[in-house]
Amino acid sequence: MPGYRGRPGLGEAMVRLLIAEGAQVVLTDIDAEAGGKLAQVLRDEGASALFLEHDVTDEAAWRTVFDRLLQEYGRLDVLVNNAGGGTYNDLETLSLAEWRKIISLNLDSTFIGTQMAVRIMKGSGGGSIINLSSVGGLVGSPNLVAYSAAKAGVKLFSKSAAIHCGQRGYNIRINTVHPGLVKTRSGMEMAEQATGMAAAEAEAAFASMHPIGRIGRPEEIASAVLYLASDEASFATGAEFVIDGGYTAQ
Repeated sequence: MPGYRGRPGLGEAMVRLLIAEGAQVVLTDIDAEAGGKLAQVLRDEGASALFLEHDVTDEAAWRTVFDRLLQEYGRLDVLVNNAGGGTYNDLETLSLAEWRKIISLNLDSTFIGTQMAVRIMKGSGGGSIINLSSVGGLVGSPNLVAYSAAKAGVKLFSKSAAIHCGQRGYNIRINTVHPGLVKTRSGMEMAEQATGMAAAEAEAAFASMHPIGRIGRPEEIASAVLYLASDEASFATGAEFVIDGGYTAQ
């Protein structure tokens, strides 16, 4: 959740934009210190923000989060599955343990959260579920074997779940967002790791891969999440929203 050189991470950018539109939010993160500090800052600014420590790979932890959410607010209208990450790896050297860890963090967590959210939302009139995938879930990468597999899984899982909910009349929309490289702490750390360059040089190298000529800003991804959370996106479900500066258009 901490930002990169004064810029918010994706989670913080999403939360701030949703709050600006009147949302009451529950923030979760495995980093209790950073998450708690952000929630306090938001409350000090007048927002309704509750923080809960959360390991998204733990099914029991998800139950605890939703139980507390319903206790505090009584309903769930929007779920954003934003947790994720990966490491650069090679097909021939990647261990099964590391493969499973990356799959669990990105794909298993999305399954658990989506499944539980659907069970809640279908009894209260519906809602919107937004699952963060990646351009890595749309195109192959030789150095992101597990991450790409997981994010591609998020895409097709979300489409299947959207059809399930639509056919049953639940009024639950499920979509995916696919960012290109975004200027966040984790994004820049991956860029530095991939290129072996310092931050400025790594950013320039990755910017050159995006036809628009730069990498993304967290607020640009947050805007897509806000749209999908809103009634303006009432006819959007099972879709993939690619926000990548043209990276996958090449």
